[in-house]
Amino acid sequence: MMDGVFQTAFPGMVAASATTFTALLFLRAAWHKASDFSTLTGYVADYQLLPEGLVEPVARLLIAAEIATVLLLVLPMTAGFAASLAILLLGTYAAGIAINIGRGRTRIECGCGGPDQPLSAALLVRNTLLAGIAAMVLMVTERPLGIAEAAVALGCGLMAWLIYAVIEQLLANAGHSRLTR
Repeated sequence: MMDGVFQTAFPGMVAASATTFTALLFLRAAWHKASDFSTLTGYVADYQLLPEGLVEPVARLLIAAEIATVLLLVLPMTAGFAASLAILLLGTYAAGIAINIGRGRTRIECGCGGPDQPLSAALLVRNTLLAGIAAMVLMVTERPLGIAEAAVALGCGLMAWLIYAVIEQLLANAGHSRLTR
């Protein structure tokens, strides 16, 4: 049975861990997109959801929204808005993936901000889970975390993100091996 102090700190620790994870997720995605903008515009164009003239502005908007998500997550007063923005972005990405899977267009890269991955149902499941983690940022707490609790929460968020990065690479490898068969 948890003691009273831990019980009251637990939701805050979960929220802080989710905040760390989500910030790292979008930091990596924004970095990936911004560091190779021409490739990003190619990915956006490959989805065939926008007129050609909107591809570049939308690609810039996606980078800006991801950077805004990260910056807003680090401020407690804007973390809730940032979590909502993260959920909206993940949902938008999932919708684009689902539309193209429905069209039978699975050989295009997702452009998600990690290793290249062809579109698949696994990406839809992944985005749903990531949106669930972002929603955990919204957990309301009655008291701020102590230094030790915050350190544990940050460490948990970082560890979860590292595990995620490994799983994402494994999914990418599996997706590419299916395409080469």
